[in-house]
Amino acid sequence: MKKTLCALALIAPLYHVAYAQSSVTLAGIIDVGINDVTNAGGAHQYMMSSGVNNGSRFIFRGIEDLGGGLKSIFFLENGFNVNNGTIGQGGLLFGRQAYVGLTSDRFGSVTLGRQYDSMVDYVGQLTAADNWGGYISAHPGDLDNFNNSYRTNNSIKYTSPTFSGLTFGGVYSLGGVAGDATRNQVWSIGGGYAGGPFNFGVAVLNARNPNLSFFGNNSQTPLTASTANGTVTPVYSGFMSAHSYTVIGAAAAYTIGGSTVSVSYSNVRFSDLGDTSSGPNPSHYTGTAMFNNAEIAYRFRPAPDWLLGAAYDFTDGNGAGGNGGARYHQGELTAQYFLSKRTTVYVLGVYQRASGTDSTGKPAVAAINLLTPSKSDTQGVIRVGFRHKF
Repeated sequence: MKKTLCALALIAPLYHVAYAQSSVTLAGIIDVGINDVTNAGGAHQYMMSSGVNNGSRFIFRGIEDLGGGLKSIFFLENGFNVNNGTIGQGGLLFGRQAYVGLTSDRFGSVTLGRQYDSMVDYVGQLTAADNWGGYISAHPGDLDNFNNSYRTNNSIKYTSPTFSGLTFGGVYSLGGVAGDATRNQVWSIGGGYAGGPFNFGVAVLNARNPNLSFFGNNSQTPLTASTANGTVTPVYSGFMSAHSYTVIGAAAAYTIGGSTVSVSYSNVRFSDLGDTSSGPNPSHYTGTAMFNNAEIAYRFRPAPDWLLGAAYDFTDGNGAGGNGGARYHQGELTAQYFLSKRTTVYVLGVYQRASGTDSTGKPAVAAINLLTPSKSDTQGVIRVGFRHKF
């Protein structure tokens, strides 16, 4: 008995130390507001929506110090609709992110699970939508995934340490199809630099059979891109028979005082159209459909409790099978007032004009991201919102 008591007395402090070097944190965002949409399917619409400026979410983040500079980490991020309490991302419990892994200050981190791709990590964060505009300010249909409409399932991710402001990394998702290692696979690589007033990011993203592996992964069952993100997106829903989807993107930002100017560019390709094992092809497309997108944005902090923003985005589409493609002009404005470090009220406006022929082979209509598309070539929305971080 005495030996047992002595042993417990010796190891008890060790348990205390291990516990002190581990932590689990709960955090999150609640974002809700009222939208006034000029043309939603042909009619004026007033609606309440959740998670526009930032997706409403709660997060469990954990870390354990293993010694020698090595730590184990986990991250569980749930998306939800504050209007009615339902789960987001098609009903996935942790549909935003869910991963576990190891991290080292010297060697970087390796994580496994459902994660963001390199386009999101290194390029998207420098654009207007990720900084202040939210998902309705994303590029049409978020066609380049700069605003993180789609995550990567079954993924292995490496993130480097920071070397004098430079970081890099990559993501690989296993397709899991017997006898075909490349089917449904997704990969991305990228890098970024942050030093003084200058920030820069570049990345490449590729998804095989993207209708199933990428666009349809926001639900418990495979969906086509026309419904996977909650609404019909004629910007590219007609190209779901693509064998592969590739994005090359770059962005840069420069800050002087309270002003930040940023620019971004993406080239998006839906290649080898006509693979009906990937998705439907009602227009019988073949070949490649391509989009080029360019954005310029300006953010101004006239005072610590104010943020003003403006951006212009242009998307030029080259269609397939004789489809001349569609063009989209989009502008965004915002004013945000910070009641505290955690609570913000804001006004956001977006206007879009479309022309040409969209992916469905019809005259292009305006289609602001995640809103019901217009019945005409123009669409506008004004949102008054409230956001709280905890």
